[in-house]
Amino acid sequence: MSNPNRPPLTEAPARKALGQHFLHDPDILRRTALAAGPVEGRTVIEVGPGPGGLTRALLDEGAKRVICVETDARFAEALQTWPEIDAGLTVIQKDARKVDWEQMLLAQNAETPAMIISNLPYNVGTPLLINWLKAGDWRGEMALMFQKEVAERICAQPRTKHYGRLAVLVNAVCKPHMAFTLPPGAFKPPPKVESAVAVLTPLDAGDVFPHIDLLEQVAGAAFGQRRKMLRAALKPFAKKRGLKAVQWLESCEIDPTARAETLEQAQFEALATSLI
Repeated sequence: MSNPNRPPLTEAPARKALGQHFLHDPDILRRTALAAGPVEGRTVIEVGPGPGGLTRALLDEGAKRVICVETDARFAEALQTWPEIDAGLTVIQKDARKVDWEQMLLAQNAETPAMIISNLPYNVGTPLLINWLKAGDWRGEMALMFQKEVAERICAQPRTKHYGRLAVLVNAVCKPHMAFTLPPGAFKPPPKVESAVAVLTPLDAGDVFPHIDLLEQVAGAAFGQRRKMLRAALKPFAKKRGLKAVQWLESCEIDPTARAETLEQAQFEALATSLI
């Protein structure tokens, strides 16, 4: 339940250089907090809490531990004054791109798997996601606010315009879906684009593709020249590994004249596995 004695959210202007756009509507914040499932009793990582609206929603919904990583001293210092700082709230002032997440959780003696629920700063969202996709079993469900176009790329299916390297990486370890979208006016200041929450549910351990770095290389090469047939798009990549692209593709039962956006997840994984 909400505690009326909590301090007010920090009023400070967003900084464009940090990609900050803040949510204040309690209903939207609660929907975001619960988009990936109940947080009650769980450890939750939040990147870029800003004024703390989502932080408060997570605490209100019963999260056992909320670990906020905030690079902006204005907000990090304000969150440190919350009464929950001694009972479930941890604030780390640091650039999220420089955090060793597994070591941080160990240092905090936090229970895992940890959920990751964040209204991500637009300028760091994708690299953070790729880092988390490569994480170990400390990472649980994720509900992440992105620009809508990025969320569409995360959740894209083969033979659609948004399908690319990011979708292939996501589907190697998670099952994604788009929970809801928001117009620019939901944020302060309003961004120039729509936003969306993408939910990523971890696959069962036996279904996770174990060679995600290789998969990233293959998908990156294939989609790097997405208008070309795979035999041409993958030729430089194959040559560096002493392979002939056509023979390599055919050995994986893939048509060399196909294009990257037509390949299914299993076919990308077959190409990566063949390089081991």
